[in-house]
Amino acid sequence: MQLDRIKKSRIRRKWRARRKIFGTAERPRLSVFRSNRHIYAQIIDDFAGATLVSASTRSKNSSVQGNKKAAAEVVGAAIAKEALGVGIKAVSFDRNRYRYHGRVKALADAARKAGLAF
Repeated sequence: MQLDRIKKSRIRRKWRARRKIFGTAERPRLSVFRSNRHIYAQIIDDFAGATLVSASTRSKNSSVQGNKKAAAEVVGAAIAKEALGVGIKAVSFDRNRYRYHGRVKALADAARKAGLAF
């Protein structure tokens, strides 16, 4: 009973954040998922329903250990580098249900610093 209420609250928070965010081919959506250990980012074209670029702390080229905030910064820089390599310069940021602080903010700031506009 309690778990159902928690899941419904998470879904409600997610859709409240996603209500106005939609990824197009010109400006795809940068979606962030955060677990207790890892952070994942992917750039999605919602019209095509396809993931264009992805990066995470679990990818082969990621070797950050320890500080989760530093790991989020590495993922943000990696996603920006891959996106610019594919030709994506601007995205709309989807923070999912997470507040914009801590690891989510670190990822976004690193992506901006690496040249991604949002």
